[in-house]
Amino acid sequence: MIPSSTYRIQFSADTTFADGVELLPYLDTLGAGALYASPLLESGAGSNHGYDVVDPTRVSGERGGEEGRRALVAAVRERGLGFLLDIVPNHVGVDVPQANPWWRDVLAHGRQSRYAGYFDIDWAEPILLPVLGAEPTADDEEKVIASEVTLSDDRTELHYYERAFPVAPGTGDEGGPVEVHARQHYRLTSWKRGAAELTYRRFFDISTLAAVRVEDPEVFAAAHAEVLRWVEAGEVDGLRVDHPDGLSDPGGYARRLRAAIGPDRWLLVEKILGVGEELPASWPVDGTSGYEALREICGVFVDPDGAGLLTQLAAEHTGRKENAHTVEHTARREVADTILAAEVRRIAALVAELQESHLAATTLQESHLAATDAATADADGGPPTESVRQAVAELLCGFPVYRSYLPEGRSALDTAVSVAIAHRPDLADIVRAISAAMLAAPDGQLATRVQETSGMIMAKGVEDTAFYRYNRFVALNEVGGDPDRFGVSLAEFHDRSCGRVAGRPDTMTTLSTHDTKRSEDVRARLAVLAEIPGEWAPRLRRWAARHPLPDGSLDLLAWQSLVGAWPISAERLAAYLGKAAKEAKVVTSHVDPNPDVDATIAAWPEQVFGEPETVAEIEEFVAHIDTHGRSNALGQKLLQIAGPGVPDVYQGTELFEYSLVDPDNRRAVDWTLRRELLGRLDDGWLPEFGGTDVDPPGAAKLLVTSRALRLRRARPELFAGYRPLPAEGAAAAHVVAFARSPSLVAVATRLPVRLAAAGGWRDTLLPLPDGATGWTDVLSGAAVSGSAPHLAQVLFRYPVALLVRAD
Repeated sequence: MIPSSTYRIQFSADTTFADGVELLPYLDTLGAGALYASPLLESGAGSNHGYDVVDPTRVSGERGGEEGRRALVAAVRERGLGFLLDIVPNHVGVDVPQANPWWRDVLAHGRQSRYAGYFDIDWAEPILLPVLGAEPTADDEEKVIASEVTLSDDRTELHYYERAFPVAPGTGDEGGPVEVHARQHYRLTSWKRGAAELTYRRFFDISTLAAVRVEDPEVFAAAHAEVLRWVEAGEVDGLRVDHPDGLSDPGGYARRLRAAIGPDRWLLVEKILGVGEELPASWPVDGTSGYEALREICGVFVDPDGAGLLTQLAAEHTGRKENAHTVEHTARREVADTILAAEVRRIAALVAELQESHLAATTLQESHLAATDAATADADGGPPTESVRQAVAELLCGFPVYRSYLPEGRSALDTAVSVAIAHRPDLADIVRAISAAMLAAPDGQLATRVQETSGMIMAKGVEDTAFYRYNRFVALNEVGGDPDRFGVSLAEFHDRSCGRVAGRPDTMTTLSTHDTKRSEDVRARLAVLAEIPGEWAPRLRRWAARHPLPDGSLDLLAWQSLVGAWPISAERLAAYLGKAAKEAKVVTSHVDPNPDVDATIAAWPEQVFGEPETVAEIEEFVAHIDTHGRSNALGQKLLQIAGPGVPDVYQGTELFEYSLVDPDNRRAVDWTLRRELLGRLDDGWLPEFGGTDVDPPGAAKLLVTSRALRLRRARPELFAGYRPLPAEGAAAAHVVAFARSPSLVAVATRLPVRLAAAGGWRDTLLPLPDGATGWTDVLSGAAVSGSAPHLAQVLFRYPVALLVRAD
């Protein structure tokens, strides 16, 4: 069931199952081993991603319906390809209640709904639905309801513009919208209340995605019945589980899912591992979706010597000298105090409840804070509400990784306790008490809530805030990355690769996904800046002086993004910078937008593009680094496809593809161009290697991708082990090479600018496995002579080579 590789397709109303059928001949010819499909269940209307499933009991109608799905499966099988499916167990879309039968029934019947237990709802209060364009006060909300909410003609629904909400049976017969609304199991409230007062668990801070209690066997069965039907029918070979860290018991979920699909199906989880973190040993899964490999592969092309000047440039330009971890902790605290305040307060309430339990009798009740801060204590004499909330927030922000999985992952909790106490020693007693309660009842509500929420804090505070603030070198600001670690050494790269072969040989590896902050080729081009910080710094200063943005850190992000994604339209860049600025939450935000700042940012790309001198300088600089960036990009691609794990190719990235964060990375792919170029390659054409002026469409990357994928599919036995191959000679540090077996070697150039400046490969040799001869580069078709060839010979045509020994 484990394919040689996968090719990810984002299905939507614009890329239907029928379109997928038409693409399969190309994907097969490319060398893909399996189709990797985005979520296929019914999702919100117009969804271009599918992660907002509204009905898990049926396939998406927009994407082609059941008939279209069956035709796609049949075409996949006819081609002999595998089928990997992305599933979303953590949440469902509730933006449009009438589209989600479970949610609509809960709104209509409250706790008496047959689906009430499917969601994680605090029934002490009505379900708060933060949809009103009102200020978060009772008076203003009532005014909006009175003036803008209407009853349907049959009085079975309340309407707020395009939204419709069910009226509970027997409650709509009398009165106007205000009176009928007051009788419901829900309350329409200001959109601003979602952050602090929400009464149901959600996906991160998105109130339109309600969490589902798949830890309950009944809910698990209902949520997975349709997908498991496909698996049972032999139509799906593997599953990729979205966001397992949001679940109350990820390990238990993985074990239940494994039991349901059987021991032979491929099972992956979208677990974002910290540097050095491993998947819990108790999870019966084959691996992750590959972000840890992304960090390692991209990082080995980053020059660590560039850190000093780029750090100095960032400090001078922003007026702040700070490290990434400081920025991250600050951002996490802001997130805990604002957009995820509801989750923090819910945990704090649990802590307060535990005061009276036997579990906490010798911890929280004896806290000296109950005496020293009595002025803010609850009426029942418990710990101070604000102190408990602060302690919870600090603990959540102290985790070094997304979360723990008690009793596994105890060290992550211990670190969180230490970090929290270091930041707030005055809260030490409460923090330790919370930890003690979690350890005493690892399956209890407190442990569950803390662990569910710490991952939310990490994702929103780091990936979606700090990664837009700390812009020293944005190629490092990637999902699963650590911006404080400037590059990956050859030793670390090989060590991680050996570990992957030994521990998780069937894990996925990736370079680009629908969630990455920028595409692999943008990162590859930006990696060149780490080699030439002295050339980059004056240009950034000059351009930023001509066209300043409202924040210095946004300057750094904007100019790196512009150079990395060039050529890019003003419209695309404006959309990206608008999102980035709001995510950073420094001068504007989604929750508290600054219209003047937003307008300035939106107008900035047109202003830059309208100034010929700056545009000419940008074009000149990109041309200067483009070939080196393409060298890095080919190196990344080869190391990923030839390396340990199962490589995934994200749609369109077999050619050079310069995209930024979603939705930019979900734009339409030019399949016609790719088919035409692949046909030319198969007719014997070998594209020249170079920048856009030499190889405009980037056919060299398609050559590397197709030849490596095909070899991997045709000769899987060649890709069985891992052995680092050190070069010898003056330029040995500029090559990364490994053998997957005695008969296959991958070779890639790294740090190409410094290599060229030093005079190229010169006398550098690459001793091949076992002193064997008779090697051929499957990329260029050239024979390689000797058992220790000069790298100038091996890499004479392309900066990469994939050598196979004749058997």
